[in-house]
Amino acid sequence: MYHSRISGLGYYVPENIVTNDDLSKIMDTNDEWIQERTGIKRRRHVNTPEETTTSMGVKAAEKAIERAGINKEDIDFVIFATLSPDYYFPGPGVLVQRDLGLKTVGALDIRNQCSGFVYAVSIADQYIKTGMYKNILVIGSEVHSRGLDFTTRGRGVSVIFGDGAGAAVLTREEDLTKGILSTHLHSEGQHAEELSLIAPGMGKRWVTDIIADNNPEDESYFPYMNGQFVFKNAVVRFSEVIMEGLQANNLEVSDIDMLIPHQANLRISQFIQQKFKLTDDQVYNNIMEYGNTTAASIPIALTEAWEQGKIKEGDTVVLAAFGSGFTWGSVIMKW
Repeated sequence: MYHSRISGLGYYVPENIVTNDDLSKIMDTNDEWIQERTGIKRRRHVNTPEETTTSMGVKAAEKAIERAGINKEDIDFVIFATLSPDYYFPGPGVLVQRDLGLKTVGALDIRNQCSGFVYAVSIADQYIKTGMYKNILVIGSEVHSRGLDFTTRGRGVSVIFGDGAGAAVLTREEDLTKGILSTHLHSEGQHAEELSLIAPGMGKRWVTDIIADNNPEDESYFPYMNGQFVFKNAVVRFSEVIMEGLQANNLEVSDIDMLIPHQANLRISQFIQQKFKLTDDQVYNNIMEYGNTTAASIPIALTEAWEQGKIKEGDTVVLAAFGSGFTWGSVIMKW
């Protein structure tokens, strides 16, 4: 049995910065309203056809592979988490395998939205623990901006999300005191429609239905979120899954050196920080700059925290996420 550890990290965000004031010019909103409810000041949006979920994932992956000190040929498997794939099918995993010029390794796509990266890391960890693979590339990437309702009708959702990508290389580790100690995953599908995008989908409303109706008021292909309900569930599940991970490893809250929460809403992160009595040095947030980048938010934040020297060898690092599905999870690791 082995452990897996993160040996390389990278992220990429589009150069195009969209501020709250920019959004106020196209919908009835303002900087104060957005910051008060979300903590977000600005986000990144793609602005060229060449920038896609896959292309951003490739750029983040190239950095992660270089920092891992390995060659592309050393990658054994690819796991790609996103809710915004380039195509309905195939998924972006195989596109990354192609565009990176990897050998014919397996490629797996994860559809767990905000908790997608945590789920992907957990899967990679299991593959490495059993000895099946040695180096796994894990990517979280999203292009939200091409699928949002940028009118006053959609402001409750559209101001929140941004585009970006993050990547990690997970590598076999024989020292069982290092690397990922445990992962914890959950779901509660009874609330699936509280944060969802219903169409196009084979279940209720496919592309042919949308075209046939040609209804400009049809909101089924824009994201829907019951904001208060999601918030109330998120703060509960975040707390539970963090404690679950700590208890599984006989750790205390005081043992946390760095918590990287999914960047859904700054108020959620602040609530968790206050509940656990963590200092600003123990929690990393960057939603202010990038908005909610869903599956990309944790790897972007983790990479930034590592680049800034906030994560050091021997630190206990906790990743935690909650989102659509509802799905949630945590990862406990010793850096």
